[in-house]
Amino acid sequence: MPNRTIRTASLALSALGCLWSATAMADFRLCNNASTRVSVSVSYTDGRAWVTEGWWNLKAGACEILLRGPLAAQFYYVYAMDERGGEWKGKSFMCTRDREFRIEGRENCLVRGFERTGFFEVDTGRDAKNWTVQLTDANQPQAAR
Repeated sequence: MPNRTIRTASLALSALGCLWSATAMADFRLCNNASTRVSVSVSYTDGRAWVTEGWWNLKAGACEILLRGPLAAQFYYVYAMDERGGEWKGKSFMCTRDREFRIEGRENCLVRGFERTGFFEVDTGRDAKNWTVQLTDANQPQAAR
C-alpha cells in the first residue's frame, strides 16, 4: 500500500522534457504514474497575467495534455492530489477552487473567494518546445521515458 503521507515534488516528481518528432505537436503534458487517480491543476503566465486552470482527472497510467502548443514560458507550476489525500505540492501559491476553474491572477486568493494552494515549480529550460511531467508514488522508482 502506498505511503499516505504528503508527497513533495522533490520526492514524487520526475519532470522530463520529451523529444518529439518534427511532426509532433508541442504541448505541456502530465502523466499519472501513481497507483491511484489524481486531480491536477496548472498555473502559468500568458505574458500579461498569471492564469491557473483545473481540474484534470487522470486515472492511474493516463497522460493528458494540459496546455496545447509550443511552450510560451520557462516555468510552469503544478498541483496534484490523489484519492487518498496525498499531494504533489510546493511553495508557489496560486488561487484554486473545488470545481472546474480558470482564474486570472495569483494575489488575494482568499479575499477573492478562492483557496490558496501551494504549487511546485517545473523548469522546462529556456528553449523547450514541449514538456511532460511524470507524477509517481513516493515509494516507486522514477523511470525516464
